[in-house]
Amino acid sequence: MTENKLNLNTEQKIDSVEQFKFEPIKGYPMLNWRGKRPFISTQYYPAQLKEQHGEEVNGWLNKIFWGDNLQVMSHLLKKYRGQVDLIYIDPPFDSKADYKKKITLKGKNFTNANTAFEEKQYTDIWSNDEYLQFMYERLILMRELLSDTGTIYLHCDWHKVHLLRCIMDEIFGDLNFRNEIIWCYTGASNVANDFPKKHDNILRYSKSSSYTFNKESVRVPYAEGSIDRANRNVIAAGGMNFDKIKLNDNGKVVEDFWEDIINITELKNELQNTQVDWWKDVQRATRYPNEPVGYPTQKPIKLLERIIEASSNKGDLVFDCFMGSGTTQTVAMKLGRRFIGADINLGAIQTTTKRLIKTSEDISTEQVKIDFDNQGQISKYYTGFQVYNVNNYDVFRNPVEAKDLLLKALEVQPMPNNTIYDGEKDGYFVKVMPVNRIATRADLNELISNFDYKIFEKRHAANPKKTVESLLLVCMGHEPNLAAHLKEQVPFPLDVEIVDILRDKSDLEFKRDSDAEISIEGNKLIVREFYPMNLLSKASIDKEGLEDWKVLAESIMIDFNYDGSIFEPIVVDIPEKNEFVKGVYDIPKDAGTIHIKITDLLSETFEKTIR
Repeated sequence: MTENKLNLNTEQKIDSVEQFKFEPIKGYPMLNWRGKRPFISTQYYPAQLKEQHGEEVNGWLNKIFWGDNLQVMSHLLKKYRGQVDLIYIDPPFDSKADYKKKITLKGKNFTNANTAFEEKQYTDIWSNDEYLQFMYERLILMRELLSDTGTIYLHCDWHKVHLLRCIMDEIFGDLNFRNEIIWCYTGASNVANDFPKKHDNILRYSKSSSYTFNKESVRVPYAEGSIDRANRNVIAAGGMNFDKIKLNDNGKVVEDFWEDIINITELKNELQNTQVDWWKDVQRATRYPNEPVGYPTQKPIKLLERIIEASSNKGDLVFDCFMGSGTTQTVAMKLGRRFIGADINLGAIQTTTKRLIKTSEDISTEQVKIDFDNQGQISKYYTGFQVYNVNNYDVFRNPVEAKDLLLKALEVQPMPNNTIYDGEKDGYFVKVMPVNRIATRADLNELISNFDYKIFEKRHAANPKKTVESLLLVCMGHEPNLAAHLKEQVPFPLDVEIVDILRDKSDLEFKRDSDAEISIEGNKLIVREFYPMNLLSKASIDKEGLEDWKVLAESIMIDFNYDGSIFEPIVVDIPEKNEFVKGVYDIPKDAGTIHIKITDLLSETFEKTIR
């Protein structure tokens, strides 16, 4: 771990740090919550390049990061501070729900099998204080990354919009508030005693009073009533004289309530009904085919098109650190923007990678590289991208899966209703630290802020020679002296033990490994069998009863000259929804070390190097 702190004494300090202290300023209300902590320094976390797809354009390759976005942004600060032109985020809403992805096997000839089941992707259940601190710290880093002319769009809903706006005012300044966009949608509702909640909120802030806004790109047709009044020279309510107003041939700038963009649920329904008027939009239907990808909380392409076109220019850098299904990155690529994306879920990384490869192929097929922009300059399309891990985040598929597997493997008794601890084992309260990365002292802040110090004080008074609490911290690698630091921060004696999964994982069984039978015959690489054991278990399929392994494969990628470090696939076999991977591939004459990566329907991968 590199100890490159961002503090007041280094060149990497956070700008305008005074505003993040908690002394109230007259006329500037501040939101407080239990355990609110100043966030004025962070560490630099290393990133490991794992994959590369495509080539550089003008010296740039887009970047996708798998990891905790707080650590991803801490990594990015060193090079990209003040260089991001547009940020769009669709963070957790605190909706008190678990989000699952439906997994459907491609074949149906199975006995005693679950041909369709749901796999939990992430949970959106928070304590209020935990959620606010989570967002607060990340928004501070986003402000540092944003350029002076940049804009940030924060997508949320009624659960936390009122609190998030207070935080945004504190971090970005209320004078830099630009809009609260209301995205309206329709659909079935079973609300009995309330007005149905049928809109999301998108908070738009700028970094300064000078910001990019392309109003000509967000014009929409006038309402028929406005056209009629203009034709009849009507004086409308409020004294607006349509006789003196010439309507723009390209329509009006869209207001801050958007009713013309349907959500993914509605989109799925309309895709199944070719008779509706929307489906007659042939240009959109061919430009973005098969838009729904089955990822929970996916946002529509048209929504991101409007945001990206309004608040960035071609070649600008777009950032989304709650990437999900990769809609932001897909649209940015299609519109000629550069981008950086991040997500903590491997499923999001795999889904986004698949979409970006397809989008890159579409761009090449459509030959849009020879299109010209409004200034007559050749448009650039940045189709190459790299995939990184940050802080060695590379074991579990997502944090929900990780915590469940760890508690089971360690035989911990869960404590689902406890706001501090995850379980209990042998008299110790168990806390699972952020997984898939090295635990840092900063990760202890949640514990330190939420301890019940009144109870600690009573226990200490009753028996000063005993510890007030026994803790077991479960982590995957940790900074030195992590336990000692926790003891130093608490004014009462603690018993702290650490279970390091990187050290002890050989003794634990998290999940069953995948296996495959791969052979070389002549100039052909042949995948004969593929057994993703975790998927087979979830689908209740016996290994012997699997007639065709291809029904379980999402994609196959092959690098024929693997350097042992960066995976650069030449073969990218990603079939359409109801089709299968080929399984047989020509080996080029100049092939060296071959590395094959097979991804199953759970986004878990099997990789093998053939020398």
